[in-house]
Amino acid sequence: MGLDKMEAQPLTIRASADQAIVWANDRLYLLDQRILPNEEAYIELQSARDTAGAIRDMVVRGAPAIGITAAFGVVLAARSCFRASPDAWRDLMADELQALAEARPTAVNLCWALERMQRLFPAIGDADPEPRLLQEAQLIHREDIAANRTMGEFGAGLIVAATSVITHCNAGALATGGYGTALGVIRSAHAAGRIGMVYADETRPWLQGSRLTAWELARDRIPVTLLTDGAAASRMAQGGIGWIIVGSDRIAANGDVANKIGTYNLAVAARYHGVKVMVAAPTSTIDMTVRCGKDIPIESRDPAEVLQCGGRRVGAAGVDAWNPVFDVTPAALVDAIVTEKGVVLSPDSQKMAELMSR
Repeated sequence: MGLDKMEAQPLTIRASADQAIVWANDRLYLLDQRILPNEEAYIELQSARDTAGAIRDMVVRGAPAIGITAAFGVVLAARSCFRASPDAWRDLMADELQALAEARPTAVNLCWALERMQRLFPAIGDADPEPRLLQEAQLIHREDIAANRTMGEFGAGLIVAATSVITHCNAGALATGGYGTALGVIRSAHAAGRIGMVYADETRPWLQGSRLTAWELARDRIPVTLLTDGAAASRMAQGGIGWIIVGSDRIAANGDVANKIGTYNLAVAARYHGVKVMVAAPTSTIDMTVRCGKDIPIESRDPAEVLQCGGRRVGAAGVDAWNPVFDVTPAALVDAIVTEKGVVLSPDSQKMAELMSR
């Protein structure tokens, strides 16, 4: 069933960023991030193919959230494959896992979660795989929330005096299992009285900053002001900005960071204005098999996302658009990478290796 034909199913919970991924009634529910903040509705998923479609179509986005969702997608795949053939369910899983893996190529958490789930297959034996795989998916979910809270405290500790910050895209609870990475740092720092104002880039073309980050922060009663993407440098020039705080979809072994397109612009402008750059991401986002940022696959999406707004074309007829989803910020422009294992200041290959060996 295509996503456009799936009806949102009501749950007995209030929609919230901290409950954007919900396993209930033996199925997966995702808070549909495409329609926030105007509508708050959950989509019900009952198959791995629908889960892959939800990832691809941006119902869910953000590397940690994609990984968690994919793990639950494996549970759904195992259920249907075991019902189809209790003896050959592992073989039947191959196509389902491939569909999940191809949904979003840049987010390393996607493959990380799939590989973690697949490592359980041999030990399951002849039993129904669903209970054991569900247990693991729920563990991945809980671990992410705990990691985000730890990162929040680590990151907040770097903000030594009250200041304002700029963030880009959405690296909040919506992009994770809960609490958030970059917004987790912001939540913890605000609670400690160290953040006066959060400036959120609108983040074209999907407007994750204006639709999602602003919604999350407003719900948490954290002061937030929207910026057009092109206004951030000018705002830094006015003073009072201490940090750029962002998340990441993949971090290379040398500390280069792939994040939402426009992050590189922020980092370049921040260096000129003496503003520090903090990247908050779980270690599952660090890909030690990728030497540097140039080796990270960068997803490109339909040019129509840039040429249209609200389903209406705004680009001139006959004009094409370049629509990469991510860019790479060199490690030399990053002041701190914050993970659940600790903080890496001025990251390089040696420091990243030391972090991952802990």
